[in-house]
Amino acid sequence: MAESTLPTAAPARLRATLIGGVAVLLWATLALLTTATAPMPPFQLVALTFTVAFLLALGKWVFDAANGVPVLDRLRQPAAVWLLGVGGLFGYHFFYFVALGNAPAVDASLIAFLWPLLIVLFSALLPGERLRWFHLLGALAGLAGAALLITRNAGGLSMRPEFVLGYLAAAACALTWSGYSVLSRRFGRVPTDVVGGFCGATALLGLLCHLAFEETRWPDGPGWLAVLALGLGPVGAAFFVWDYGVKHGDIKALGAFSYAAPLLSTLLLVVFGRAEPSWTIGAACLLIVGGAILASRDIWRRRS
Repeated sequence: MAESTLPTAAPARLRATLIGGVAVLLWATLALLTTATAPMPPFQLVALTFTVAFLLALGKWVFDAANGVPVLDRLRQPAAVWLLGVGGLFGYHFFYFVALGNAPAVDASLIAFLWPLLIVLFSALLPGERLRWFHLLGALAGLAGAALLITRNAGGLSMRPEFVLGYLAAAACALTWSGYSVLSRRFGRVPTDVVGGFCGATALLGLLCHLAFEETRWPDGPGWLAVLALGLGPVGAAFFVWDYGVKHGDIKALGAFSYAAPLLSTLLLVVFGRAEPSWTIGAACLLIVGGAILASRDIWRRRS
């Protein structure tokens, strides 16, 4: 499949950016839904939720096949596409869980959440893209807001030498997802439907890691509903709309807007009584929203 470096017309670019932004809204529900799946271990959860996402895609493929669109036409892609897609989806989760297992959660989460800033920086390497001061400043404001949220109850970062493996894994996590997001732009003509194949492969790899490293534990009744909701939303549809957004939308604006995920996640936890409101959340809101508006200056200036 040929690589795409063609510019996207302004209205279509805005539409694709808004579609990609839906992924951030879905990822905001991740923490709330994940807490409902306890005591299920992480790789078991990856295997189950990505299986749901794969079945969702499979249902669409079967429907399309009935209308004359062969399933294999979507999945018959170059090895580089599969390596990038499976490496991005599974690699991000693998490194994140390794980071959490070998470093304090606050430290690991903050390092891993450098990926939106890296997306903004790496996007400058793409054909037709330019990195301006407002892109960088907006992403840095978002990072500052995310740092406030992540560290608000922790009393600061530890950053001790004995956690170096966890820090390296968190950095690999950030590099994996930012690299996947930016390099996906190089395969803009590859249909988004192929993400369903990436989800299937990720589910299989998650199952293998679960069998190798974890003890199987099943959730209760409501926990199964949370697994289904995760597979349909933040671990399902989110990856499809994100793929479309980074391929055809304003990738720098999407990178900065991604910092809204921890903010919205925290607000949901507050609404459902699992976190307390504070001035820190308010300050983070101003930083993240302001940063996203600043980083998307290209879009709203073009439309004004």
